[in-house]
Amino acid sequence: MEELYNEQRILLENTDLSFKRYLMNKIPWQERLLGIQGFRGVGKTTMILQYIKENYYDSDNVLYVSLDNIYFADKKLTDFVKEFVANGGEHLFLDEVHKYKNWASELKNIYDLHKNLKITFTASSLLEILNSKADLSRRATVFFMQGLSFREYLNFTLNTQSEAYGLDEIIKNHKQISKKILSEIKILKYFKKYISSGYYPFFIENEDLYYNKIRSVTNMLIEIELPLLRNVETSKIVKIKQLLYIIAQSVPFKPNISKLAERTGITRNTVTEYINHLSDTKLINKIYANSKGISLLQKPEKIFLENTNSAFAFAGINPDKGNLRETFFLNQLSQNHIVTYPKKGDFLIDEKYLFEIGGKDKTNKQIAGEKNAYIAADDIEYGFKNKIPLWLFGFLY
Repeated sequence: MEELYNEQRILLENTDLSFKRYLMNKIPWQERLLGIQGFRGVGKTTMILQYIKENYYDSDNVLYVSLDNIYFADKKLTDFVKEFVANGGEHLFLDEVHKYKNWASELKNIYDLHKNLKITFTASSLLEILNSKADLSRRATVFFMQGLSFREYLNFTLNTQSEAYGLDEIIKNHKQISKKILSEIKILKYFKKYISSGYYPFFIENEDLYYNKIRSVTNMLIEIELPLLRNVETSKIVKIKQLLYIIAQSVPFKPNISKLAERTGITRNTVTEYINHLSDTKLINKIYANSKGISLLQKPEKIFLENTNSAFAFAGINPDKGNLRETFFLNQLSQNHIVTYPKKGDFLIDEKYLFEIGGKDKTNKQIAGEKNAYIAADDIEYGFKNKIPLWLFGFLY
């Protein structure tokens, strides 16, 4: 175990505290069993190490370990935890629990046996934590981490300290908020950069290889984690990739299941199954006309890629601008709000606010006569009346 503490010390020494993800101050770190899921590379591990460094830097009672460490090749997690607790361990941080075969049942046993131990763990977006056979739904508190918001991207790259705003506040006070932000930042220049290559923090590592990294992580999700965590047969992987490619070339995609089945050479039900798999991986976003009573076989009204950067990685260097606008809006709003597909306009938020997305010349034509109706307009710095700058919705988290 001493070697694991040495590894933690090295990691903490190299952990930068200058930028923290939006979840850092929202997470109840003192929960006995706390899970953090998210796409690979969004910053889950860094956030955990930052928390340890700030709160437990010199403590021997806290330990971070990754469960893909060779240390666990012949050592059970339950035995490791027993030793950790016997030596005064109080808070254990387990990274990538999906890499450990019996993670769910052993976590349940550990939780039930060690009443004074706190465990925080990270996992793939695909892991069915609350639906596992071990029934962790009554034990674990789980959060999902998205990629960088536009606000976080600015803070990360410019070392600014811009705050987040609620949707009601943005709608009511968008002119004042815009004025405050624009007094410090030339926003449109950075917004274009964020749309193309600012969603995943690893853009800072090597910008030239950024899209290669997105494709590489996507391949890992589909080729390795789908079969491992959702029992998807490896023979289906090629068709799932084909379906993702078709969607990426066509978003915003209004699915015709029959045509998709014909084009991919699979059945209608299988197409729906594969769309659900892609949604579970967080590679795509689905929206429905109604947020209640959605079944696995129900066809979504529209399908989008999960974020705008993926459009550049999958669909080429010149994705449709209208698609990018809608993808950005849906991505940023879906973090804290329920988004559905309305009869008029582009998006209905929390069954209350209607939004039409467009360029700077967008008019009220499509939403005329509707209550609580707004335009999210691209290529403008300031809004006017019910027209709000699109970029401002990147300050929601």
